[in-house]
Amino acid sequence: MTALFDTVLVANRGEIACRVIRSLRRLGIRSVAIYSDADRSAKHVTDADTAARIGPAPARESYLNIGAVIAAAIETGANAIHPGYGFLSENADFARACADAGIVFIGPGVDALEVMGDKIRSKNHVAASGVPVIPGDSRPGLSDADLSESAEVVGYPLLIKPSAGGGGKGMEIVTTSSELPGALATARRIAAAAFGDDTLFLERLIPQPRHIEVQLLADTHGTVIHLGERECSLQRRHQKVIEEAPSPLLDADTRRRIGEAACRVAESVGYVGAGTVEFLVSAEAPDKFYFMEMNTRLQVEHPVTEEVTGVDLVAEQIRIAAGHRLTLGQNDVTLTGHAIEARVYAENPERGFLPATGRVIALDEPAGEGVRVDSGIAVGSEVGSFYDPMLAKVIARGANRAEALARLDRALAETSILGVRTNIEYLRLLLAEPEVQRGDLDTSLIDRRLPSLSFARPDAELLVAAALMVHAERSAPSAGAAWGVLDGWRMTGARPIEYTFGVEEGETATVSVLAAGEAASVRINGGEPHTATLRQLGDGRSALSLDSGVRMLSLARTATGVWVGRDGFSWELPLLSRGQRLALRLAAIARPDATRAPEVRSPMPGTVISVPVAHGSVVDAGATVVVVEAMKMEHKLTADVAGTVSIAVQPGDLVKLDQVVATLTPLVPDAAPSDAEPNHPIVEGDTA
Repeated sequence: MTALFDTVLVANRGEIACRVIRSLRRLGIRSVAIYSDADRSAKHVTDADTAARIGPAPARESYLNIGAVIAAAIETGANAIHPGYGFLSENADFARACADAGIVFIGPGVDALEVMGDKIRSKNHVAASGVPVIPGDSRPGLSDADLSESAEVVGYPLLIKPSAGGGGKGMEIVTTSSELPGALATARRIAAAAFGDDTLFLERLIPQPRHIEVQLLADTHGTVIHLGERECSLQRRHQKVIEEAPSPLLDADTRRRIGEAACRVAESVGYVGAGTVEFLVSAEAPDKFYFMEMNTRLQVEHPVTEEVTGVDLVAEQIRIAAGHRLTLGQNDVTLTGHAIEARVYAENPERGFLPATGRVIALDEPAGEGVRVDSGIAVGSEVGSFYDPMLAKVIARGANRAEALARLDRALAETSILGVRTNIEYLRLLLAEPEVQRGDLDTSLIDRRLPSLSFARPDAELLVAAALMVHAERSAPSAGAAWGVLDGWRMTGARPIEYTFGVEEGETATVSVLAAGEAASVRINGGEPHTATLRQLGDGRSALSLDSGVRMLSLARTATGVWVGRDGFSWELPLLSRGQRLALRLAAIARPDATRAPEVRSPMPGTVISVPVAHGSVVDAGATVVVVEAMKMEHKLTADVAGTVSIAVQPGDLVKLDQVVATLTPLVPDAAPSDAEPNHPIVEGDTA
């Protein structure tokens, strides 16, 4: 039997790099991580047997630098490279460079990468193989004029798609002809920036579509099998959020037919390795399916297939790349139980899913029967703006779908990440939706339900816990400093100590604490007294007794306040100084008719990629004035009033959180917002 590799370099980062390294370790293969300057202390670096620096933080100068990756492989003695997903995983030039250097690329051949990497070419190729495709216009090299003319034939609503790339980047839904020019411009810009190719094509928008994909394995000896399907219909802006296997929609006959169709797609290009064929299925006609694209790599959601089949897909990729035959045939594949995965992102759902940055200061990941976590973070991990904001994936398996759903919800409730905002609360709200519980899914469900979701705010429990944590720290006696203890004691009697926290912008809450032994009497904003006790258990976990109830919370102290968490919800509560409290009071009593030039600020650190208006021009309210890219997402910053715009940045500039990028002089003085209301730009997030 052909031996496996001695050393494999993992050309990726984050949770997928950690996941690949685990399989390499189980196979007894030495692992090599690569890292940019931003990832010098990242988890995937410390998990690997050795690591090599490949460049500065920007991905194009590090993880996308083919020469640097190949050089690192040669330097560390790697026999093979596993590309993970994203970055160079579907790059034919990278596969060629590996071959030229005598290094095995753990993935398909160049021909398959080229055919399936071009969505126009792949769609036409698959149609010729007898697999149904979505109606549209996939002729190569279509100009904007061609696309506009073709749109009238295809009909609205339709979908604009880039020919290169994947992950929903650059896809635009168009419902009327008037929207088409702007959507084409956006799609071309995103495609060019993300893939270096702005070629577009059109597809008819399938009503109530369900996104169902089939996992494949193919060896170098001509055997191709499928491992069942995954349902990936819970998406926001074409980005998958929650995935499961098997699909609750398909019956046995459709499952067999869609699996056979996926195998025909792979066979038509001589596919080798692990891959996924994606289909759209209309909820109105669940027995009909249409080829959408083939992903010539491992998918983010591959763990749910592993959980229901018992197959380690990464290990199979490695064995196939080493020339081994598949050890199982199609009849050996069985789907047992049900598995569901939720993607945990560093983002703020209640503020338009803006990417979040920060440092992980406390981390508690779930465990237990049927629960798996694929994570790329650890305490101390820096979450910046250079890369995708996915932090981890939480996967649950059960004997049936209901049990898997319940286990996943419980696992998310037990997940605590403090130091950076996450979408965990949002994931739990989605799982609780009646349609999700019933399995009545489609790709627009999240967009329909999101406006009705209500997000939590810091309540009495969290405010009291934060105050008691700070109070315990400040009242702890130290040698020779008894008079400096802030315990509220006075010669005239004990007085409460007040702690004021910022809850939201412009909103505060004050907690007074009067300690009496272990217990304390607390009041929030001068309200009724409560009896409270806080026990810190370590690892960021604390037990709060408030009146007659006891709750487990997550708490972490920072230099500026306290991070609090409970049941998947987390929040930063800044502890306000006297000067900060005074500034807020002054802002609250500022003249409501005071005029000023509203500022447009960047709600996240990132890079300016476009300034669509000229300095000094007059813009309408809602007009996009600056476009910022952060964490692979494109964000349009818009004017909240009509006026003359003064631009403070240019394309290519790096901007910080809350940096002023433009200023507006309102056309009508009384149209300016009150100083009592903070001015935040409307932000529209485009997948990029």
